[in-house]
Parts: sequence; C-alpha cells; structure tokens
Amino acid sequence: MTTRLPIGVLALQGDVREHLVMLSELGVDAFAVRRPEELAACAGLVLPGGESTTMVRLARTFDLLEPLRERIADGLPAFGTCAGMILLADRIVDGVAGQETIGGLDITVRRNAFGRQVDSFEEDIHLHGLDEPVHAVFIRAPWVEAVGEGVEVLATVEAGPAAGKIVGVRQGPLMATSFHPEMGGGIRIHRLFVDLVAQHTSV
Repeated sequence: MTTRLPIGVLALQGDVREHLVMLSELGVDAFAVRRPEELAACAGLVLPGGESTTMVRLARTFDLLEPLRERIADGLPAFGTCAGMILLADRIVDGVAGQETIGGLDITVRRNAFGRQVDSFEEDIHLHGLDEPVHAVFIRAPWVEAVGEGVEVLATVEAGPAAGKIVGVRQGPLMATSFHPEMGGGIRIHRLFVDLVAQHTSV
C-alpha cells in the first residue's frame, strides 16, 4: 500500500514545492524537511535540485548533515535529482575544494558535466521501469562517470555529444537522476520512488 506514506522533501534550497505537489498527487503524506525531527518522521526522502555545496552547508547549519548520513546508511529510501544526485554520490569529479556529500550511492558523478546554465537542454529519454519516454530537463546537470557493481543504470542520454552518458541510477533503496522530473515530466518517476519506499518500509 502506497497511500499515507510519510515522504519528506529536503527543504534547504531548490524545487521543494514542485516535488511536494507531485508527491501529494500520489496520495502520500508529503512534507518539508528542515530539522532532524522532521527527518526522523520520513519513510522516504527526496533531495531536490539546487546548489549542492550550499545544500551541504545549510544541512550542517541546521544540524541535519550527520542525521542525513545516518538515515541513508541505515537504509532510508531516497531520491536525488540533479544536485540531489551529487549529494547521494560517494565520489565527485570537478567538485569545489573540500566538497562533502551525504553519500550512499556507489557512483562517481561529474559536477556541472553538461556545462553552464546556458548549456541547459531538454530531451525525451527512456527510463528503465517505464513504458514510455520521459521528458527530461537538464539544468547545470551532473552525469555519472562510473558506477559500482551494485548500481543499476536506469537511463542514459540518447542523442547529441553526451549520448551514452548515465543520467539515472538505482541502488537498493536509493535512486537518482541528473535531470529534473518535477519540471514537465509528469509524475511517473515520482511514482517509481513511492513504490520503492513502499517496498522498503513497514508503514
């Protein structure tokens, strides 16, 4: 049963409202997470796009960084989009000096891999688990340079100079996309995450 699952959206920066709207459309108890007690109430967590270094700094300011690491390490289902993918990655290429992550996904990501804001683009891509392509919006997006043995590749860029680059992954209760599914792509990817949360919770 996927209704009334308590799924939070990390609300330090980024497209928080859009994720909350999509989760609410799927019938879950969606709420913003800014404090450790709100994180403790989550059966699943969305880490939205934004600026990864700023989000880590704010997480530390709000005493959330270590609780986030602990919950992810303990198996909390989480879905990272764009900067959220960087936060969940174990390793970063082209990060700023001393850049930290939450970790959990055995992947190496390249920060701002597609270029600057002016290099943002949109593309229809196929994502494993969905019958029809999704409309993917890439904004200063990362891509995945390398994956560990336990990581399933869900999606790759299908055209242009970045064709073949990995932009969607899943490992156990964690999933991440380089693109922004909350921007015009419908609710199908969020539904995949809600189903993933349901599989890993007794709520």
